[in-house]
Amino acid sequence: MREKLPILLKRLPRKLPVSSLRTSSFRFQSTSSSSIAMPIVQQESLNVANNGPVKTTTASYATSPYYNQGTALTQEARTQLGLRGYAPVGVENLELQKTRALNQLRSKATDLEKYTFMAQLRNSNTRLFYKLVCDDIKEIAPIIYTPTVGTACAEYSNIYPFLGPPGAADGLYVSINDLPYLKDILRNYRKNSDGTIDEPEITVITDGSRILGLGDLGVGGIGIPIGKLQLYSGAAGIDPRKTLPIVLDFGTNTERYLNDPLYLGLKQKRPDDEKFYEAVDEVMKAIYEVFPNILVQFEDFSSEHAFGLLEKYQDKVFCFNDDIQGTGSVILAGFMNAVRLAKEKAGVDPKDHRIVFFGAGSSAIGVAKQILSYFMREHGLSEDEAKKIFYLVDSKGLVTLDRGDRLAQHKVYFARSDNSQAQFRTLCDVIDYVKPTALIGLSAQHQAFTKEAVGKMAANNKLPIVFPLSNPMTNAECTFQQAMEYTDYKVLFASGTAFPPVTLPSGELKYAGQGNNMYIFPGLGLGAIVAKAARVSDSMVYEAAKGLSISLLPEEIQNGNLYPELDRIREVSGEVAAAVANQAIQEGLARDPEMLEIATNYKGQEYKDRLLAYVKSHMWDVNKDSCFSFALPSASL
Repeated sequence: MREKLPILLKRLPRKLPVSSLRTSSFRFQSTSSSSIAMPIVQQESLNVANNGPVKTTTASYATSPYYNQGTALTQEARTQLGLRGYAPVGVENLELQKTRALNQLRSKATDLEKYTFMAQLRNSNTRLFYKLVCDDIKEIAPIIYTPTVGTACAEYSNIYPFLGPPGAADGLYVSINDLPYLKDILRNYRKNSDGTIDEPEITVITDGSRILGLGDLGVGGIGIPIGKLQLYSGAAGIDPRKTLPIVLDFGTNTERYLNDPLYLGLKQKRPDDEKFYEAVDEVMKAIYEVFPNILVQFEDFSSEHAFGLLEKYQDKVFCFNDDIQGTGSVILAGFMNAVRLAKEKAGVDPKDHRIVFFGAGSSAIGVAKQILSYFMREHGLSEDEAKKIFYLVDSKGLVTLDRGDRLAQHKVYFARSDNSQAQFRTLCDVIDYVKPTALIGLSAQHQAFTKEAVGKMAANNKLPIVFPLSNPMTNAECTFQQAMEYTDYKVLFASGTAFPPVTLPSGELKYAGQGNNMYIFPGLGLGAIVAKAARVSDSMVYEAAKGLSISLLPEEIQNGNLYPELDRIREVSGEVAAAVANQAIQEGLARDPEMLEIATNYKGQEYKDRLLAYVKSHMWDVNKDSCFSFALPSASL
């Protein structure tokens, strides 16, 4: 019996003339009438008005990294695609390809070399790339996303030519000078990137102005949308062909890039606020005209612009901001579990918490507002009562209304007015004043949580909550090892980046909770997309956090975990997506007919089970041959 092979060849009806077979936008022509015909793939032209000369699509099954899976192609498939003789005769299954790829990956000396290898793999064999991502997420995620992506973004102009073949549709670079042609550029990109998908379901957009904790990286910021969308596919099963990474190249204010002859972005200063918002408005209008159902995720804009864009578009179009809402949601999920453990093991009443935030940028405010909503929803506090729990610290000390400086607008909401004109300049001064139960870092200041500061937290609390959340690792406020040692191994810890486990005095290995956004944004996006939500509401984001917090298995709860194990990310993303979809239904935002029918016909646990099953049925799966099958002429024609 012939072994089932990764590529499925769907036979077309014999009655179709060989000379005129069409699949998507490609015509297959046979060069002979013999039983083993080698088709010629003719590519059709795409006229792009006002965007240079006529373009010719490069996408075809033969050259597509999605469909042409290299050594996994059967001899029959190679013949049908006109690729006979283009590769050694050996035919491998996906597992054998994976073994070779992992061997090559692990032979690389640096993380940046590993990142480059994975990018090359993504652009040459999509299925194999995602096989590694899905099967070895703990090893691969730090390479394709944080922390390595930070280095890749900073070095992007140096490595870009070596990440894929020329013309690879790996992301969209939108110069501010290209805005008049943007609709045509969007259509052209979709045609060139595959041709078998009508339109993308999700785009991640950045302008590169605030990449992780590294600042303005200009066009190099494209690495973030690419990385995020890889996790949407790997962690939540969104078809990678339906994703669109975009960097808005509006210039850069980083002098070293402006003066670097190798910098590939626009060498001019960024526009003022008025021109910036006008330009983004043009981008949003073009995107929704070309792709009316697409979900837009804003990513790594400067703090002021991040809040401004979210405020402007959140209630108008299908969008969210991961820095503000996603970060807040994932930290809220871990914080919910930390509050539960603090009550169970240290007797801390949830209403008695006092939280110091070290860092007061967009991510910090987003996290604080999510946690504030938790205290209001789950513990019955009024808004004013909940606000009193929070103390924000920026580069000038405790954020107060009478500090004497002009506060950025996003800081005003949490600024203290009960400080009796006293000002506190250092973190340790603030800890002495507040005596917090929780210390959360989003400052991008390496080693800001000193032994003295964390020691004070331990002195004031039986089980302090310490969350150094800044990425990448070089920006983390402290390490897991330090937090454990400074608190005598009694701490509820979560970080934004992965840390190695710590050996307890008993010899047991203790693993750090990682409050990484990848626990939230893939499931949030999937749930919103499957529900066909009209918009992404704050309550949908909140329910994503709640769904994540209750996704822990009994053994994970027993171990004191704040987050589920990362290797369960697809299962967890499905549960988060179902929670998001349910909230969209409850708010009247869901528009998917089948999902609404489930909500109408079923109640209780059966409704939850059917909703979860429906969401999971929409998850693209790298292990399913049906996700990679395509129509070809019969070999006997």
